[in-house]
Amino acid sequence: MNRSQLTSVELCAGAGGQALGLENAGFKHNALFEIDADACATLQHNRSNWAIHNHDLFQEFDFERYRGVDLLAGGLPCPPFSVAGKRLGEKDERNLFSRGIDIVERVMPRAVMFENVRGGMLSAGFSDYRGRIQNRLLELGYTCDWYPVLASDFGVPQKRNRVVMVALQQQYAENFVWPPRAKSAPVVSEAIGDLMVANGWDGFEQWAKLARSHAPTIVGGSKKHGGPDLGPSRAKAAWREMGVNGSSIAEHAPAKDHAGMPRLTVRMAARIQGFPDSWKIVGKKNVCVSAGRKCISPAGRSRCWKGDCICTSI
Repeated sequence: MNRSQLTSVELCAGAGGQALGLENAGFKHNALFEIDADACATLQHNRSNWAIHNHDLFQEFDFERYRGVDLLAGGLPCPPFSVAGKRLGEKDERNLFSRGIDIVERVMPRAVMFENVRGGMLSAGFSDYRGRIQNRLLELGYTCDWYPVLASDFGVPQKRNRVVMVALQQQYAENFVWPPRAKSAPVVSEAIGDLMVANGWDGFEQWAKLARSHAPTIVGGSKKHGGPDLGPSRAKAAWREMGVNGSSIAEHAPAKDHAGMPRLTVRMAARIQGFPDSWKIVGKKNVCVSAGRKCISPAGRSRCWKGDCICTSI
């Protein structure tokens, strides 16, 4: 099949990080599903030609209309499988993994790619659940595998550990190989230095000496607990070691005479997660605009507004 003819449907699209990656890989998006209105507005603003559905995946939809698409992808909510999300797994109301497999059965794509948090989904505590997912996919005619990914191994200046599940219809499985590490990522001071010094900040050089590592995972706050920030206490502590105040998001780069630790702007956080500067984020800072990407998102993937969102990005 010609690469330019590959088609996809994406679940929990957020603000489009994974969708952009698939577009760059040659996929044409037949549809993108996202529950958050501001995230949908972000997608529509940047790609007016995409078919975007502002839809709760737990509600009914005629998914059969996309039957036979080449790829069904999704950055499904991570909290059910994370430490911060209490690892309730399939018992968590935010769990969309099982629902994603239901949609696979209705769409029957040639391939499936779902992303989730690495430390949870690959843990021994979820081995039975992974086994049930794999068995169900096998019954549907798919070969399934899981692969841990570190974003900084692929040029993204962020210590973002994730696991990717790929399932292919068995006649295509032998043609698939996991990608090798692509390239080392720049450190934070290199990645966003021009943005941080945009207003002529006198303290930039001193700050740049601290920000010589990859960023912790940008996870944001949540609608439930309010406030855009850079994540839970341990994430804020990691940012503090790099000379960044992670308690909130700034409107602008630090002024010339700024004293103390700077804060990241939305654009800085977006660039750290691999978004091009041309990608405009629509909405307020304290609404879900995650991406996967799978997510700067203060909240996140699908039903995350009901609890802490610990995995998303814009």
